[in-house]
Amino acid sequence: MDRPERARKIVAGLRKLYPDAKCELEHSNAHELLFATILSAQCTDVRVNSVTKTLFKRYRSVADYADAKPAELEAVIRSCGFYRMKAKAIIEAARALRDRFGGKVPDEMDQLLTLRGVARKTANVILGDAYGKAEGVVVDTHMKRLAWRIGLTEETDPVKVERDLMACLPRRDWIFVSHAMILHGRRVCKALSPACGACALRRDCAQRGIDAD
Repeated sequence: MDRPERARKIVAGLRKLYPDAKCELEHSNAHELLFATILSAQCTDVRVNSVTKTLFKRYRSVADYADAKPAELEAVIRSCGFYRMKAKAIIEAARALRDRFGGKVPDEMDQLLTLRGVARKTANVILGDAYGKAEGVVVDTHMKRLAWRIGLTEETDPVKVERDLMACLPRRDWIFVSHAMILHGRRVCKALSPACGACALRRDCAQRGIDAD
């Protein structure tokens, strides 16, 4: 089975499994999504959502984040891990939004990538969920693992994995697959104990790295 054909079947299966797949980071605007995504690095969405319930009440505008005192912001986000680095990234990104983008999160990839704490993964989340723009595919640890295991890439570098996914998936599916595949990785196709016997995608999966039973 070639990659486009496998991708087509996998997408069809994912649409049946997760028809309403969306970003699980809770937010009400683009800058909240940006800061929540920064916090999500090496942290679960559940933990981030718990932290942002307090964070988004204390800091409401981009200016609030830009003027935040590092120690106070660090205290709020501490349980997300790497809190000093993340606080610095949030404050510097907020200052860039205030000073260079009129207080708004840009909707262009090149501009997003100039912000502290933003690489392609975060930029794709913002573009897809805040602006409905499919500029790429979100490649996190789940997507990287599943894309290789299923047989949609031979690569392990996130940039190369994204390139392969963009080549074999229609653009119209990029945003949906970014969320649905991540959900599947969390719920079924786990790193150490994939539930292959209960997986609806098994027929079309290459099952790389998994002993056939």
